[in-house]
Parts: sequence; structure tokens; C-alpha cells
Amino acid sequence: MTATHPRPVMDADPNGTVTRAVDYVWALARIAIGWIFLWAFLDKVFGFGFATPAAKAWLNGGSPTTGFLKGTGENALGGLFAALAGQAWVDWLFMAGLLGVGLALMLGIGTRLAAVAGGLMLMLMWAAELPLANNPFLDEHVIYTIVLAGLALAGAGDTLGLGRYVRRPYLK
Repeated sequence: MTATHPRPVMDADPNGTVTRAVDYVWALARIAIGWIFLWAFLDKVFGFGFATPAAKAWLNGGSPTTGFLKGTGENALGGLFAALAGQAWVDWLFMAGLLGVGLALMLGIGTRLAAVAGGLMLMLMWAAELPLANNPFLDEHVIYTIVLAGLALAGAGDTLGLGRYVRRPYLK
């Protein structure tokens, strides 16, 4: 026999939908990972000096993919990824992905699409680093991908986001 556990109730919206504590946890995870993607975009564009020095900023003619991808040359799939480093189409696609996934997750709009795109980007970064230095197969790229899948499945764009309001006209 399976035991059922009541879910903690935090709040109810005007439409009578109960918002559970777990919805807020997923919403905070969505916003946090969205910020990771958005921050990476901003730092690579402007070179705030965290991961990207100002001299290597995209606005100053730097390539957002060169630093990471050139460093993968000795890895298992490094030849493939190193060959992509610095190509304009790769830079534009990568930066569009960072911005699109970051904004979508931060706003809670298109969370499922953002989760798929973000997961794909993360798994490509994971593959570029193989073999991993600190663990045979698991690193933050895989963990973030799992969390993105959870966000998509939990409908995390509705709580503390605009997902419910953007989707509403299409549900009628």
C-alpha cells in the first residue's frame, strides 16, 4: 500500500489555484539558473572581469567561444569542439542561446523550450570537457540539465513568472 503525503500549502491565487511550497522552490531554481545563463551572456558581451576580461569582451572584438573551446583540444572530443572555436556562427548561436534561455527562465516564459535548449547547451559543454578532471562522468553541467528537466516538468514558469499569463490566451 502506498502512503500519501499532503503537500504543504503556501498561498492561493485569485483563480482558486493552490500554490504549494514546492512550486516556489522550483520557481527560485528557475530564476537562479536563468540568472546563470543571463549573467554568462552579459559578462561575455561587456567583459565585466569575472569570467571574461574587458579586453576579450564580445563588444571589444573578442570571441565568446574561443576561450572555452580552444581549451578542450586535448580532451576526448576536443578536436571537434576546438575546430568550432571563434567561428562567427558559433559565437552568435551560443550568445543567442545564453540570452534566450536566460531571459525565458528569468521571466518564466517558454520554460519548456528554454529547458530543452539550455540542457542541450550544457550537455555540449559537458561533452567538450570529457574526460572530467574531478569525477568520471558527473559535473555541474549534468546537474543543471537535470534541474532544467525538473523545471519543465513542474511547470515552473507559472509561479513567480509570466508563464500562466502568456499561455492563457492559447488555452481557450
